[in-house]
Amino acid sequence: MRTFLLILLFSSMLLLESSCVGLRQINELAIVTAVGIDTGNKPGTVKLSAQIIRPADARGQTGAPAGGTGQPIYSISAEGNTIFDAIRNLGRFSSRRVYWAHNFMIVLSESYARQGIRDMVDFFTRNHELRMNTWVAVTSDKPDELISTITGLEVVPGEAVDKLFRNNQVVGLAPGSNMMNLEEALLSTSAQPVVARLQLQPRGISNKKPEEHGSLKQVELAGAAVFREDKMIGWLTPKEARAALFFLEKLESGIEAINCPNNENRRLTLEFKNAHMSVKSFYENEKPRFQIRLKSAADIVESGCNVPVEQLRDAADASLEKLMKQRIEIVLDKAQKQYHSDFLKLGDIFRNKYPQEWKRVGKDWNQIFAEAKFEIETNVDVKSAVVKAAGDGIK
Repeated sequence: MRTFLLILLFSSMLLLESSCVGLRQINELAIVTAVGIDTGNKPGTVKLSAQIIRPADARGQTGAPAGGTGQPIYSISAEGNTIFDAIRNLGRFSSRRVYWAHNFMIVLSESYARQGIRDMVDFFTRNHELRMNTWVAVTSDKPDELISTITGLEVVPGEAVDKLFRNNQVVGLAPGSNMMNLEEALLSTSAQPVVARLQLQPRGISNKKPEEHGSLKQVELAGAAVFREDKMIGWLTPKEARAALFFLEKLESGIEAINCPNNENRRLTLEFKNAHMSVKSFYENEKPRFQIRLKSAADIVESGCNVPVEQLRDAADASLEKLMKQRIEIVLDKAQKQYHSDFLKLGDIFRNKYPQEWKRVGKDWNQIFAEAKFEIETNVDVKSAVVKAAGDGIK
């Protein structure tokens, strides 16, 4: 019994000692909430920008506390030959150690993404402080400006964009791309990466100058960047990105506006819901073929047609079916003919059904995918006519 008590006491002392290892005070850290990566001014260099939170000034008070500035964030940037070199160069003027565990997002410039992102993915996945659910996006704007723009209802810009991604399914115009699924796509032999696009738009209204509509820039999710291996090769528009989401994220609902059957100058708004896409693959005469079926219900949520909505259902069914089919055809055409990149993960479906054939054709999949045939069928059933608030459906 005495021996057992001694062992228990010794173990407790070890636990107490180990609890202090790696302890860091918050006032000794530069807590990063957003990162921007761009090409540097010198060829072959990288520019890294970091949005650092000021804990005392991010509480939302109107006045700055003692020793504070009143600004919720502090943005800094540095260049280097590599990302890690640029981060170390931040230490030349940052009085605190850069801390990554609370980072919300990584924003890449278009020029950097087109050169290749494998080094970026390698570095951040090796960083033990970074969370693999950190959002990743590409922008045609300047990343350092985008991550420093206070947008939405949040005090910290990185947190605002984080919530844009989390509520992304409500609008469904960009993929929810994070470091985990980006790394998975880069390692895959049967799929290519697709990353959300962020952009700055002059949409905000200044409280001080309400008459100047659009005087404040806001960050918005708008479409996607398409990759072949680790290099960006082009964009998807928001509507094209929505069609891609049926393949990538099982998009279940969304809003579409179509022309009124009796008047092309007026609009009928439909909310499709419970959408389900099924994709089957076939291999015939050494060529792949895919059968795509999209089935959905829909509600009429707003009508400007000046006729009873009950009379619009059949026409609305046909119009929405045609629109959805056209969107799917467009995004398939971009994947096959324009970008030659299977970012829709159809290779995963083919590989799972034909593992033996995949061993033979997988290495040439982009070329084989470009010659694949598709059968597309859409079926929409307008079940009811209801009036809903714009925020309905937010989970």
